[in-house]
Amino acid sequence: MSEFKYACPVCGQHMKCDSSQAGTVMECPTCFQKITAPQAPKTDDPKFIITGTKVGERPIPAIVADSGAAPTPAPQKNSFLPAIIFIVLFCVAAAVLFVFRGKIFKSSGRQASPVANAPGGQPTPVKPPKPVVVAPPANDASWMLELAAVTIPDSTVAGRIHGRDFICDRAILQGGLLTLRGATDLGAMINFGGVMPEALTGQSINVATNAEKAARVILRWKEGNLTLRENFTNGYALRIEFGLLDNNHLPGKVYLCTPDAEKSYITGNFNADIRKPRPPREQ
Repeated sequence: MSEFKYACPVCGQHMKCDSSQAGTVMECPTCFQKITAPQAPKTDDPKFIITGTKVGERPIPAIVADSGAAPTPAPQKNSFLPAIIFIVLFCVAAAVLFVFRGKIFKSSGRQASPVANAPGGQPTPVKPPKPVVVAPPANDASWMLELAAVTIPDSTVAGRIHGRDFICDRAILQGGLLTLRGATDLGAMINFGGVMPEALTGQSINVATNAEKAARVILRWKEGNLTLRENFTNGYALRIEFGLLDNNHLPGKVYLCTPDAEKSYITGNFNADIRKPRPPREQ
């Protein structure tokens, strides 16, 4: 039986099994969640790591009625009761409207102002709506492995991951791992090897494609029910500028361009939530 590894969908812990155990329920040694082992991957490439499924999260299939059975027609009711009730309610509403017509249609003759009055008598301006974040266009002008030509926009981190539009919904820094998550099972992770947030504050990091070995970068996406990952330790271009640590948040700017066939890249601003590192696993 061929062995393969898969990741826990809750904490990311890697587990090993063979193809005969696909579909069986195992317990994650780190978070103790019940995980269903996935089918063995079709490729032996160590960059691709599939993810198991948490027990109880599989959608329940809808039950489809037998198409050969004719639908039972709804019985028709020949009754004048609904019409009588409608007429009675209409008459009651008309009477109430007639009695209280003076109060209902009373108007002060003034239109509501679109702005509220401040205590000093000055109108308070209404804030404009927040602009909608969209992914940058997918072209070679956005995908650049040369950092000298990079300009990071003043907007939320967005781009494309494995050919899919990506917009960052949440940024997390935990145990030296910066995770940028999207709303459609897309994400990018940059591993700084357990560095504390205080060591990153105010720092600028540039990684060119000719670096022999750099921080490990992981791209994450989903195909069907499988969550796939691709790892990079060199060959990518990265510029990241961290701001100052403020109340368990570390702001920053990032540009990341990876050498995959789909020309993945992300760029923009983030404000990472600082979380405590996970406790070490028991040996």
